[in-house]
Amino acid sequence: MLNQNMISEATRLTRAGQLVEATALLQRMLRGESPEPSHARVSPARLEPPTIDVKANVVEEKESRETTLVSTAPLQRKSIAPFDRLKDFPGLNLRGPVTRAPPATTDIAPEGTRFIAGTFRSADGSRNYKLFVPSHSQEKPLPLVVMLHGCTQSPDDFAAGTRMNFLAEERNCFVVYPEQPSGANQAKCWNWFRTGDQQREGGEPSLIAGITRQVMRDYPIDPKRVYVAGLSAGGAAAAIMAATHADLYAAVGIHSGLACGAASDLPSAFIAMRQGGGSKIADGGPRVPTIVFHGDRDTTVHPNNGDRIVEQSIKAAGLKAKLSDGRVPHGHAYTRTNLADAGGRTVSEHWNVHGAGHAWSGGSPVGSYTDPRGPDATREMLRFFLEQSLPG
Repeated sequence: MLNQNMISEATRLTRAGQLVEATALLQRMLRGESPEPSHARVSPARLEPPTIDVKANVVEEKESRETTLVSTAPLQRKSIAPFDRLKDFPGLNLRGPVTRAPPATTDIAPEGTRFIAGTFRSADGSRNYKLFVPSHSQEKPLPLVVMLHGCTQSPDDFAAGTRMNFLAEERNCFVVYPEQPSGANQAKCWNWFRTGDQQREGGEPSLIAGITRQVMRDYPIDPKRVYVAGLSAGGAAAAIMAATHADLYAAVGIHSGLACGAASDLPSAFIAMRQGGGSKIADGGPRVPTIVFHGDRDTTVHPNNGDRIVEQSIKAAGLKAKLSDGRVPHGHAYTRTNLADAGGRTVSEHWNVHGAGHAWSGGSPVGSYTDPRGPDATREMLRFFLEQSLPG
């Protein structure tokens, strides 16, 4: 199905700045069609975001079963239809969240708290961000959660859709939302598929880490309890932050994302999103505890990518896997896989949400790309995070 001549041509078009043409060529390849003449120009397809109109409910878990982890081979799944809703690359004619009315202040943060703007600058560039400050922020050093939005989203939109600020007020945490501008990526995606943005020094990882450290300097943050999470392109960026800054983040949450090193350019990104991308990051170094959410009907980022993330984060032998089946009342069923080490410490959770697409599980419909039918990814991620801390 993968035509190397078409991949090579798509690479050439990408380097020449013809991203729309490269996108169309790769989409034809994934549909099994023949390439068109090189002189033909293809108008970009109009891409529609997923439409979800449902209500949130409380999660109930059912029976659980324990096994010993023997193999990390990806689960077998049904094939995904060719990309007709691809949103994670520049140069596409996008609609959706960009035309939504901005969320109301009361949908972003609870009363009595602050949601303030800031800017980080360094030799590698600058990024704006929004910071949630809980109402009892001066009592003692508190945890910090770094939230990386998906394509076409903004900090306000992502905060409203995930409702992370409301949960952070309950658990007394700071939350910071770095903002990817359209100048860095036309669709405001984090550039997870570029090798220059998969390294510790320089690129977007240095900017995200810089924002994290700036907030840690300016506010009473517990340095052992700093976490990073993201959705889609933001989830892929969060995986990169965990791989490159294991000394900074105590845990990572990846929703509908990809493993660090799953792609190195636009053509390989299409392939990774279509069928699941492997990691090219070398083994070694500490592993950051990881919680993954992924819908098994995701046609934008293949569900196999959730399996690959878990494989990348967990390389140790002798882990015990505990599987729990559950269902949100009037909502999605799910399978939750917990992996624990010999000491009983949970080092990974994988939530496979049955019937869910490319959207934040359990989110609020006031934000974009959310599925209120649950389970509640925000609550579960924050619960998982606060169970983890850096050693020492």
